[in-house]
Amino acid sequence: QVQLVESGGGLVQPGGSLRLSCLASGFTFGAHALSWYRRPPGKDRELVAAITALSEMTNYAASVKGRFTISRDNAKNTLYLQMNSLKSEDTAVYYCYVGWFEDDYWGQGTQVTVSS
Repeated sequence: QVQLVESGGGLVQPGGSLRLSCLASGFTFGAHALSWYRRPPGKDRELVAAITALSEMTNYAASVKGRFTISRDNAKNTLYLQMNSLKSEDTAVYYCYVGWFEDDYWGQGTQVTVSS
């Protein structure tokens, strides 16, 4: 029932920008915190950014703070990740996430490649 569909990934040069989107369905979107994770090649999945439900407070990994912005549009059931000043180290598959109790829901992932 819960579905998360990411889009917006692609190839971008270092210093460039990209905006990822995650269209959600199957749950009360505005009532849940949401997150972006990423999996760089050869590494474990890591938390990139999170946003709370009510106050829309945000948290970021130290590696992306100041460059990435997480936001949400509850009317559109969409989560966003604006990525600026991209570095080669940002190359990864990016996933959106929502979870409660023992249930975890992930999107299919979207590839971001930062290369000259």
